Amino acid sequence: MARSSSGFVAGLTAAAVAAVCFLAYQASANAPADLSVKPPASGRTTPSVSPSGGPKQPAKDPLAVPAGSGTGERVVYALSDRRVWLVDAKGKATRTFKVWPSTVDPLPGAYTVGSRSGSVRGSDGVQIEHVVRFATAQDVAVGFSAAVDGSTPSPDPSKKTGGIRMKRADGDAMWTFAVIGAKVVVVS
Repeated sequence: MARSSSGFVAGLTAAAVAAVCFLAYQASANAPADLSVKPPASGRTTPSVSPSGGPKQPAKDPLAVPAGSGTGERVVYALSDRRVWLVDAKGKATRTFKVWPSTVDPLPGAYTVGSRSGSVRGSDGVQIEHVVRFATAQDVAVGFSAAVDGSTPSPDPSKKTGGIRMKRADGDAMWTFAVIGAKVVVVS
């Protein structure tokens, strides 16, 4: 008797697991690609209003490549957003990420990668890797890098430094993408 009841329980368990898997598959097949997008409401719509009373502006898509950043394959660095986009030849961002700039910013404009270093000590004394230099501003070299220890320290405001720090994984992607001569576009 014990043998038949354990087989029965195993059969019920297998059937329950199969049913859950089937329902999960159906749910995922019908889920929207972006769950943050709300479906349009049927009927009349009421315009959104901002706290100031004016029409609410749509949220800015952080993945969208900034307008006016040129065409073709390039690195785009937005000063005000503290964000970088790696853009392919078709103008599509293949990767975007936040960065932590230092005290000296390059002026908006187009630059090219002029030098790279695999591993050096940063001007703040931190060991950095995948240094991609593309500009000089206020007699300071400006470039992207990642701290080997993963830190993103706040720059000393009394020192003129041009490091633009990023996470190590983003630094790896930048190193692969931004070879000597690659275009870097800085926007405000």
